[in-house]
Amino acid sequence: MTTFVARETGTGDNPYLLGVHAPVRDEITAEDLEVVGEIPRDLNGVYLRNGPNRRYAAPGRYHWFDGDGMVHAMAFENGTARYRNRYVRTAALTAEEAAGRALWSGVMESPRGNPVGTARGLPFKDSANTDLVHHDGRVLATWYLCGQPMSLDPLSLETIGAETFLGTLRGDVMAHPKSDEATGELMWFDYGARDPLLRYGVVGASGRIEHETTVDLPGPRLPHDMAITENFSVLMDLPLTQDAAAAREGRYKIAFDRGTPSRFAVVPRRGTEVRWFTAEPCYIYHVVNAFEDGATIVMDVCRVTRPEPQPTRPGPLGKLLGYLRLDARLHRYVFDLTTGTTTESQLDDANTEFPSIDARLTGRPARYAYGVHIADTETVLFDGLLRRDRVTGERQDHRFGPGRYGSEAPFAPRDGSTREDDGYLVSFVTDERTGRSEVEVLDASDITAGPVARVLLPQRVPVGFHATWVRADQLRTHP
Repeated sequence: MTTFVARETGTGDNPYLLGVHAPVRDEITAEDLEVVGEIPRDLNGVYLRNGPNRRYAAPGRYHWFDGDGMVHAMAFENGTARYRNRYVRTAALTAEEAAGRALWSGVMESPRGNPVGTARGLPFKDSANTDLVHHDGRVLATWYLCGQPMSLDPLSLETIGAETFLGTLRGDVMAHPKSDEATGELMWFDYGARDPLLRYGVVGASGRIEHETTVDLPGPRLPHDMAITENFSVLMDLPLTQDAAAAREGRYKIAFDRGTPSRFAVVPRRGTEVRWFTAEPCYIYHVVNAFEDGATIVMDVCRVTRPEPQPTRPGPLGKLLGYLRLDARLHRYVFDLTTGTTTESQLDDANTEFPSIDARLTGRPARYAYGVHIADTETVLFDGLLRRDRVTGERQDHRFGPGRYGSEAPFAPRDGSTREDDGYLVSFVTDERTGRSEVEVLDASDITAGPVARVLLPQRVPVGFHATWVRADQLRTHP
């Protein structure tokens, strides 16, 4: 069988610019797609996935996080499907398109000489390439280092513009703000190397930021995610930091302090009083969910097993590849609000990340969690999906097949669903041998049965980052 190879000019041997990772150039819209099986008629809404897709080659080493945000979407309606992909039209991309070249170096190079790219005045390119969060009829594209959330129309993928929450946003927003569908609120934080080191806020149902406070930290940190419950938000102070000496030399290097415990800040949703809970030193990229159970808060996460990057081969490229290696296990923290103590335990031995639940239950007890299975490969690839039952501990596994790699698969409830597994999982899947991409649709109640439908695509979808599902009843044209 012929092996598919996609290559950019000047990529060298960086695998994040080759094969299933290689950027695509064309923005297309495709209908009348070939379907294997049958698309369920009660699957109505749109599946959207963000990821890095660089527009212009920059000098120096390419880091996977450097690419411009590109959103790929599959809209389902009454048994039919439509695909489209569009760049997120950030201020940085607009400036580079006007110049016809890259204006920023990547994060592996010195930022000296780069334009200012963030609200905090940092010389990094805010590419909005990381997550997609549905809120108030729009989808917000976010950036992993804290940036300007970009508002998109979930159907057309048109970039509406930078989201300022009716002019009330002062600063940036982290990659994974939490939307509470029950209240219409959006919880977020902003962090950096200058005071305030951590700033937490709440966007109300009004669309405006209605609460904001600072959280004291002993020094700059690199938090990535947060959790919410019905009454609280949980923020993280983890012992992974940027190396100060390297930063003074214009280099980006992270350091993990095994002698410093992890700390979790429990804050009333619209309060200012912080209660700190300590735990074993660790790093966490993504939270599964959290909820209140009597006088405790239960928080499940994907806990990184090796926070310190280990090179996978000699030289600078090996350091880059080691930095991007992903190895995580499901882990549970229980914060006792009465005693102030923390209990923690590992839940599963599978290497899993990019978790999701039924979004309607964010911050409330959710029985089922879905995630990707991390392949044992040099680059980050997702070779399957997992479903875990919080009550019984049972796990279901689905593998995409040899040489086939997928995307984060959010839960998509069927029309009129009454259970949190009464729906589907949807994922882009690409075959590295042929370069052909498709969308797999699986029954969320039994992912071991394999896809109920496969929608074949006319264009490859590169491996990317986070995804979301927007139900048909959430879709509306925004003024």
